[in-house]
Amino acid sequence: MTFRKLILTATIAAAPVLLAGQGQTQGQASGQAQGGLDPATIGKPLGDSWPTYSGDYTGRRHSSLTQVNQTTVKNLTLAWVGRVNAGPGGGAGGGFGGGFGGGRGGGGGAPVIVGGQGPDDVGAAGGGATIKGAVLQVDGVLYACAPDNVWALDARDGHELWHYYWKTKGSTHIGCRGVGMWHNNLYVETPDDYLVSLDARTGKENWHVPLASFEEQYFSTMAPIVVGNHVIVGTGNDLDMPGFLQSFDPETGKLQWKFYTVPMKAGDPGLDTWPNLSAAQHGGGQAWIPGVYDPETSLYIFGTGNPTPGYTGVGRKGDNLFTCSLIAVDVNTGKMKWYFQSSPHDTHDWDSAQTPVLIDATINGRPRKLVSTAARNGYFFTVDRVTGEHIVTVKYGETTNWAKGIRENGSPDPNPEKEATIPGSLVSPVEGGVTNWQPPAYSPDTGLFYTQENNGFNIVYLTDPDPRGSMGLGGKLVAGVGSGGNALTAIDPKTGKKVWRHPWPGGGGGGQGLLTTAGKILFTGDGNGNLIAFDVANGKPLWHTRIGNISNGPQTYMLDGRQYVLVAVGDTLYAFTLY
Repeated sequence: MTFRKLILTATIAAAPVLLAGQGQTQGQASGQAQGGLDPATIGKPLGDSWPTYSGDYTGRRHSSLTQVNQTTVKNLTLAWVGRVNAGPGGGAGGGFGGGFGGGRGGGGGAPVIVGGQGPDDVGAAGGGATIKGAVLQVDGVLYACAPDNVWALDARDGHELWHYYWKTKGSTHIGCRGVGMWHNNLYVETPDDYLVSLDARTGKENWHVPLASFEEQYFSTMAPIVVGNHVIVGTGNDLDMPGFLQSFDPETGKLQWKFYTVPMKAGDPGLDTWPNLSAAQHGGGQAWIPGVYDPETSLYIFGTGNPTPGYTGVGRKGDNLFTCSLIAVDVNTGKMKWYFQSSPHDTHDWDSAQTPVLIDATINGRPRKLVSTAARNGYFFTVDRVTGEHIVTVKYGETTNWAKGIRENGSPDPNPEKEATIPGSLVSPVEGGVTNWQPPAYSPDTGLFYTQENNGFNIVYLTDPDPRGSMGLGGKLVAGVGSGGNALTAIDPKTGKKVWRHPWPGGGGGGQGLLTTAGKILFTGDGNGNLIAFDVANGKPLWHTRIGNISNGPQTYMLDGRQYVLVAVGDTLYAFTLY
């Protein structure tokens, strides 16, 4: 890799700290002029900007940019490096992990705005962060997040513009999947279950409202999705609490609707798939990964997590709707239009919360509006996104063995012998799944769906056969017994057939999201420290650079006539371009 241009201007001024108004609550609008990101922009094909989690509403992560293409990609070189620091006094650090001094990824003079409900001594230590989610790019500004932290950086050179720090009460700090944007407002979830609105120009807080019960051990990580005048958010929980999706007013934070993913009262749909109402009300199905939106039908389509208790189904016989499912809700009312369950009666923590992908294709000579998902359980699905009608179910995990067949409705039929047993059961995939939260991609140029494929075996032992016993992720022991190999896989969503497959050597793969472009490039990481560009049609490697294990999905944007490819490695952003 050549370094033709590096911006490494040290900045050392102290960063001023501003305290956000901690009394701001629901109903206090920002009162600022409209501007910034028009929500209608998100409905257009992805181009110069990156205005929402997947780039646009389709979930395809496909950019129309072509400056970086199969001919020019070999000339990609490093444009800038920016490192962020977490905490109440954290300005950004130096390029290359500090090895080159303070790059204009330095935070000198950038204000730090402090908000939050927690005490000063909880989670207040500064230092590194891990950027796992999408980084928005709007009007030349990047917006990145990690738990309790949001940063605005200049998209041309990576220097920090402002930093917002949330004083947490605690909770699970597993990640921040990204921020949402509406005009000049940003929205972020905090691990201790608040939705926070920030002024995108200054980082100052507009308001914050509660999302879920901190006492019931919910934790919130999802990137908010803005659809018109709706801010759609989900949350997570590993104990036995119900999942739900919510919509808030972008100006005031007022709750617009709340949709539970499990039956909550007598007569609710799906209750007959649980042993009783109490089991359903504590049944999980968390909505913790962003979904997609179809403006033609006004349907928001998202995946739900595993049922609870998560590791044993002894006390919750039945399919346990609407866990491990694709669900379509009307974005204006929060009412369910259809569902498709991809993993009935899951007992392996195989969330089906992965971001699905909207696809238009011809099936049996008939144009169809489709939605596809590669599930954590090792199966690939395509359904009609208007009606939920099943089209394709195919096993794509090479070693997946937990189902005894496919039901008439297209759902895999779980084999009871593959649940945890006292003597032990050999099961594939492992709990982490054939894929996980990392976003897939799709290319309309090839008509192919791209996903990571991780194969492995566990022996699972039942440790609590009492149906009154295990809670959350208790009730079994897991012993890993081997890998079946990992790969980058291209799937035809009309048939589920694998078109090409690139095996990852040395146990790599699986930790990165994907990006396709109209330059006919597929970008991803290999899990062994490399960012790689592939030929999107056949999987041939075209270019790579070793920068460390990538922690989010690659993205791309255009500024001043120059296309950038952006990716995070822990607390550091790397931007590549052509010179």
